[in-house]
Amino acid sequence: MTDFPDSDMPVRVAALYHFTHFDDPVAVRGPLLETCEAHGLKGTLLLSQEGINGTIAGSPGDIGTTIAYIRRLPGCTNIEVKYSGAEDMPFYRMKVRLKREIVTMGVDGIDAVDGTGEYVPPEKWNDLISDPDTVIIDTRNDYEVGVGTFRGAIDPSTKTFREFPAWFDAEAEKLRTSGKTPKIAMFCTGGIRCEKATAYVKAQGFDDVFHLQGGILKYLENVPEQESLFDGDCFVFDQRVAVGHGLEPSDYVQCHACRRPLSPDELEAPEYMEGVSCPHCHDARDDEQKKRYEERQRQMELAARRGAAHIGRKQDAG
Repeated sequence: MTDFPDSDMPVRVAALYHFTHFDDPVAVRGPLLETCEAHGLKGTLLLSQEGINGTIAGSPGDIGTTIAYIRRLPGCTNIEVKYSGAEDMPFYRMKVRLKREIVTMGVDGIDAVDGTGEYVPPEKWNDLISDPDTVIIDTRNDYEVGVGTFRGAIDPSTKTFREFPAWFDAEAEKLRTSGKTPKIAMFCTGGIRCEKATAYVKAQGFDDVFHLQGGILKYLENVPEQESLFDGDCFVFDQRVAVGHGLEPSDYVQCHACRRPLSPDELEAPEYMEGVSCPHCHDARDDEQKKRYEERQRQMELAARRGAAHIGRKQDAG
């Protein structure tokens, strides 16, 4: 399948996930890691009995060959991949990790393969969320929502996805006592969290549950900016930090101390020291921690001047 976007950038980034049944993820891991490394890819892929999730980057040809290999894995023929470009490699190493869940909710018995809500393609998303009877829920964490979100969306203010079930349980009580049976529209970065969240919501007895197909990334790729109901940028989990419409990298950077995305205004704050602290974490770090971060930043700058990579090594086989 050749669904690459038009891009003259030298690095192709492929974000993917798929809920499927892997009987033996351990057997899948070794050959998958070997294939990625043989083609010079970097990034992270997660494997569990419920499927595959992750982001990888490399040359367009090597990404294409590897995605073709992934599509031959059990149940992955129709895996959806979101492509974008980058000027430089956004990852330091290649990892394939075994996990209990490919996106951690921490609730047993959720059927994310057959029990999810209804897909809504990006082109029809505006109609759904413009309906006053629709409750719009952002299933991402608070720092992601702070970078950008859809107009009218509820922010659960969660720190991790594990907090979502408890938040929704409280929200569900409000919906039930209101006497209304609203449509519930959910979204996230690439689709994986809202897909699993819709399975949880449906398991709580709600029927009209929908989620944005391909997530915010597919929406920003397909919906013209002048028609967009998404305000701000979309946080991504790589060195680009955030992207805007057309999946163009935005002007956010990431704090190397706490990993929070930082706007240009936050970079001007007195609490910001590159590699050491930012307005979000400055008061949470003691002097000893800051000294360690200062030394790490110094070593990274020295490595950069030598043309060497300070971070990154071959993944261990175990």
